[in-house]
Amino acid sequence: MRVLLLGGTAEARELAGRLHPRIDVISSLAGRVPDPALPPGEVRVGGFGGVEGLRNWLTGSGVDAVVDATHPFAATITANAADACTALRLPHLVLCRPPWETGRATLVGSDAEAAAHVAAKGYGRVFLTTGRSGAAAFRDSAAWFLIRVVTAPDRAELPADHQLLFSRGPYRFDDECRLMAQNAIDVLVTKNSGGAHTRAKVDAAEALGTDVVMIARPPLPAGVATVESVSGAQQWVLGRAAQPG
Repeated sequence: MRVLLLGGTAEARELAGRLHPRIDVISSLAGRVPDPALPPGEVRVGGFGGVEGLRNWLTGSGVDAVVDATHPFAATITANAADACTALRLPHLVLCRPPWETGRATLVGSDAEAAAHVAAKGYGRVFLTTGRSGAAAFRDSAAWFLIRVVTAPDRAELPADHQLLFSRGPYRFDDECRLMAQNAIDVLVTKNSGGAHTRAKVDAAEALGTDVVMIARPPLPAGVATVESVSGAQQWVLGRAAQPG
């Protein structure tokens, strides 16, 4: 059985490790992060050229199934994969880690809504962890920002008063508490990414009494099959592989 694994996440790497070499896995990475952690097995890097490009690639690849284990906010590739697999009648699964419980966080629907809330509340010191593209919405903010990213954002898209912190998780609770306290953070702005990899920042903000603004996930395409764990995705693939024909 040959499986296209759309990934780049910790879950995708773990799933590839569990399936390889029993299953012929092709892990696909977007290529936005330099020197990414690579999973075992075959790896392709770069986009497909939209839904039509993905459909054409799948047609010529000999792939028997697609598992989408991308980040919960990677809405474009998730929608493209759903459309392509539906058109080709190809088995398709989304591995979607459970979202975090939001607790007392203020929930918003986008980066722009988060920026508007920060401005309305008059926060002065912001810990921004929405990724390299998320900073653009705060470009005109008067606040000071500690912006944690894996790769550098476009400088033209950054707020005037900021400090970049280059880092890649997982993160520990004690370290996150120390970071926020040392920088006198008023509010944490984050996405509801889910999982344990970066949850510590939310727990640290709760412990410190720091406000949290949390961006809600985009909805999944209608009708897609989903699981919430690597084990569930593994069972789905192995079940498919065991089917005759």
